[in-house]
Amino acid sequence: MNGMFDLSGRLAVVTGARRGIGRSMAEALAAAGADIIGVSASMRAGDDVAASVRALGRSFEGHAVDLADRDAVVALGTELAGRAPDILVNNAGTIERAPAADHPLAWWDRVIEVDLSSQFALTQLIARPMLARGSGKIVFTASMLSFQGGINVPGYTAAKSGIAGLTRALANEWAAHGVNVNAIAPGYIATDNTAALRDDPDRSRSILDRIPAGRWGRGDDIAGATVFLCSAAADYVSGAVIPVDGGWLGR
Repeated sequence: MNGMFDLSGRLAVVTGARRGIGRSMAEALAAAGADIIGVSASMRAGDDVAASVRALGRSFEGHAVDLADRDAVVALGTELAGRAPDILVNNAGTIERAPAADHPLAWWDRVIEVDLSSQFALTQLIARPMLARGSGKIVFTASMLSFQGGINVPGYTAAKSGIAGLTRALANEWAAHGVNVNAIAPGYIATDNTAALRDDPDRSRSILDRIPAGRWGRGDDIAGATVFLCSAAADYVSGAVIPVDGGWLGR
């Protein structure tokens, strides 16, 4: 059974890999045997994720790319498609908070570009060699706001709802060609994106009161689902959006 989760010899692209959930995903895939290509707008040669992946005996290659820059994303996707990765984890994202009536359109545009449009552009390019050879694993990072509306984050909610739909749309087209497309919907994880919520005592308490697990999630809580969806164990899983939320949605 353990062999079903063995990713030895696989090459995985992980966006948003420098910190938070993305770093945990990259480290989990490396621990399972995959070599990592990490992408982040702020990626640097000496980042901790590079050291931790290499300490696990796997190779790490970093790319600094702003996912709000469409031309840069297409150039990256074209380059990486030539490497024919086995795994693509679309995790990079951004968030802007303001009431919908006052939400600047520039914020909306950037969030939709980074969290949805760039992910389709990158996936389209990297999926082509996967489809040609008849195998590949693609995982998106969705959100609790793929299911719910949220407060003061209209662009983020629209993008993450779009990710859930995109996951299903691509799965419908590509499952028959050996390419599994799925998503993980993290619950309330202690990352930079949730810092504003954790710093607000009232919001933090209301969130914790609803989580049956009784705590904020950690990046490494996402590790198991990531390895599962990228492994042979998930060969018949397609179009799923899997919550990893401490029981939030079941409340």
